[in-house]
Order: sequence, then structure tokens, then C-alpha cells
Amino acid sequence: MSPSLEKAAAVLRAFTVNEPEWGSRPLALQLGWPRSTAQFYLSGLAGAGFLRRVPGGRYRLSWQLAEFGALLTDALPWFSRARSALADLAQATRGLGFLCVLEEGRVVCIHRALGDPEAHHTAVQTDVTLPANATAAGKILYAYSSAGAPRFECFTPSTITTPDEWAGELERVRADACAHSIEEWIPGHCAVGVPLVWEGEVVAAFGVQLPSSRYLARERQVLARTRQAARPWAGVG
Repeated sequence: MSPSLEKAAAVLRAFTVNEPEWGSRPLALQLGWPRSTAQFYLSGLAGAGFLRRVPGGRYRLSWQLAEFGALLTDALPWFSRARSALADLAQATRGLGFLCVLEEGRVVCIHRALGDPEAHHTAVQTDVTLPANATAAGKILYAYSSAGAPRFECFTPSTITTPDEWAGELERVRADACAHSIEEWIPGHCAVGVPLVWEGEVVAAFGVQLPSSRYLARERQVLARTRQAARPWAGVG
């Protein structure tokens, strides 16, 4: 990748749920660039339609990117049915359904479904990129890929943080064709997921997250519902 493209990509990656707006001065400090360089890329990306300028001389992501995202998911032949099945699973379990894919070693959540409209905000994650070593989605996607070991970041006392633990966990995932995350990422929350298979290949991780008290009281039932919801894409075992 050319240096110019790398800089443009760095600017776009700086926009997150926690940092939805940037001005040239704070962005320059964040990226370690001269302010003139940050302003050059901000204005250039705005001119190309990837950013939009808001009051105060700051920038946000453009809605055009949302259109690109919709085009990307709509082009996936399995996405529409998986999205519908995920909504049904989330409603049946009153949990937070997730649909994730693996892209260059990153676990990317491409869709979520909330089955409990009264859920506390702490139960609703909005992260796009998830930690592979601490999530059910990450375990599934890595178990059925040739990706090397992920970054072992510790989130809770239950998080997997060593290569040996990770290798053993992926063996269990492949043997059971499912993965669990028991308070490994978000304290007080657990998740279960299964692989989605399309044309003989695992294309996504499909599952649901619940508060620990509800999940642990009916772990088998939640797994059974998840498997049932993903049955049209079964094929790993």
C-alpha cells in the first residue's frame, strides 16, 4: 500500500463509536502527524465523499460509507436469511445476537440484533472489531481458518492469554462445532456461537450474548436454540 493510502486509511480508522468526530488538531496529536497533514487528509477525504464536515471545523464519517456497508452485506448470498434468523434467535432468548466475519485476522461484527428492548446499555456492545481471544465469534472464526494466533489482550480473569490455552480452546471448538465465552470479554455477560457454513466453507460466526445469570441457568437451551436457528447453514462437525 502506498504511503498516501496508508495515511488515508489511518484517518478513517480513527473514527470509532467513542470518537465519532475529529478536528485537525486532535487528529494530528492522535496520529503523531503535523496538523497540516491531518487537515490535508481530512479535507481530501471529505472531498471524496468519505467524510462530512460538521460545525466547529470537525469531521464525521459520511453516510456514503453506510451505503457501501449495505452494498457489501447485500452482496453476501447468505446474509439476508442469516439476519432474519438472528433476529428470531435474539427475540427467543431476549439476548444480543451477533453475526461476525473474519477479515485479515480481525473479527468484524457485521450485524447485531437486540431481543430485549429494555436491556441496560452495558448489555449492548457497539464495537465493530471484537477481540478474537475473548469472544465466541473469535474462537469460531479462528478455529476454522488458517489465521495465526491473535493478540492476547486480557479483559477479565477468565480471558485466554496464552498460546497453549488458545490452541486447546480451538480444538474444543472444532470438536463441538460451537464456542462459549464465559465472562471472558464483558464482565457479567456470556455468549455462545456456532459456525455458519456456505458452499462448504465457514463464512461467519452466529450467536447470542446474555447476562451471565440468565445464560448459566439455561446454557444448554440457549445452545440448542442457537444451533436450531443456524441449521440452514449446518455442515461442520
